[in-house]
Amino acid sequence: MSTPQPKAAKVMPISGFPEYLPAERIVEQRFLDVIRETFELHGFSSVETRSIEPIERLSAQGEDADKEIYAVSRLAGGDEDARWGLHFDMTVPFARYVLENAGKLAFPFRRYQIQKAWRGERPQEGRYREFTQADIDVVDVGRLSPHFEAEMPLVIADVFSRFPVGEFVIQVNDRKIPNGFYQGIGITDVIGTLRIVDKLDKIGPDKVKALLVEAGTTPEQADQCLALARIRSTDLGFVEQVRALGVEHPLLDEGLESLSNVIRTGMAHAPGRLVADLRIARGLDYYTGTVYETQFVGHESWGSFCSGGRYDALASDGRTTYPGVGISIGVTRILGLLVGRGLVTASRSTPAAVLVALADEGARESAVAVATSLRRRGVPCEVAPSAARFGKQIRYAERRGIPFVWFPATDAGGPGDDAAAAPKGHEVKDIRSGEQVAADPSTWLPPTDDLRPTVTRVD
Repeated sequence: MSTPQPKAAKVMPISGFPEYLPAERIVEQRFLDVIRETFELHGFSSVETRSIEPIERLSAQGEDADKEIYAVSRLAGGDEDARWGLHFDMTVPFARYVLENAGKLAFPFRRYQIQKAWRGERPQEGRYREFTQADIDVVDVGRLSPHFEAEMPLVIADVFSRFPVGEFVIQVNDRKIPNGFYQGIGITDVIGTLRIVDKLDKIGPDKVKALLVEAGTTPEQADQCLALARIRSTDLGFVEQVRALGVEHPLLDEGLESLSNVIRTGMAHAPGRLVADLRIARGLDYYTGTVYETQFVGHESWGSFCSGGRYDALASDGRTTYPGVGISIGVTRILGLLVGRGLVTASRSTPAAVLVALADEGARESAVAVATSLRRRGVPCEVAPSAARFGKQIRYAERRGIPFVWFPATDAGGPGDDAAAAPKGHEVKDIRSGEQVAADPSTWLPPTDDLRPTVTRVD
């Protein structure tokens, strides 16, 4: 009697862990190329940190942090009692990295980091459990010059201007403004008030006011908080709008001056991209100065795709403090919109610009020689998988988006009824236009736009 075979488990995707098809992966890779190139143009050096951090360090960053941490319950060969968590952002690991390597770094230290992160939240469109972030930060010893706070959004404006994300706006605030304002109107729980106001986009002003009153503010104080949050300006007009509310506090004055410097720099070097938006608060507790959020015009319901801010005490060993400012691009979140909604497309699903055709299997060595010659000069190519009829090989290239088919020099015709059409010398065919010309594998190059896959906006 034969032993029954176990039933194969059904293959199912795991929600919140996106995987891309080849053409979608090309979109992601081109985006990462642009990000990396732009970060390096601005002088940022690459680092990579470990995936896990002590849970107590991760959970100290905000009231909801505990809910977001993926705990690692056991490391092979490690202490069973050790409590580690997968990092849910890059800033906390970077602060630890600075403390551990301070003696080996040159300050102010400019770093970029492109890595996976994990967040235990409910998956939904634009929200993932595993995702890629791309961060830049500048940290210094003891004191950080405020001009770095004005530099961050300029880098992001450069990134988004070089990739077809569509229209975008970088919203900027300074935490000192609401901090000083709240103290000026008699609110003592500044952090709690900031957390409630940070929910304004999600739940609306009426519910925010109700939460503020429930937390202990008076209705009049709640109205003043909402009045501050409504101020939005593409120029320096926000200063007078705040002054018109009649609140005075030294910290408020400091924040207005700081935000003015950021907006002034944006007006000069990235006109139309920055806006002073005083409802922006950011939920993480470590932010102390300028904060940023970025939205795509027409897709505001998706919230921010790129955010960050200044932090003064996140990296400290008790003797020395390393204040910093940083901003993070939610790469996977952006692709969820661009790819998920079909707003961008790759020109092909393979890096190959050329398919080297096969007249027969005996010609494979000569085809490989052609491919090797092209690759040595930076032309991505592949050799046809089989010596099918030339028409079938061309259709294979069409399906993958490969723009050129190369016919190596042969003494005999091609396979089947294509034999009479086989070239005697090397020829290359643009399968989009049908043009076929003689070519030398040691000198021929495709047009620059065809050398690598391109990503274009669909809408």
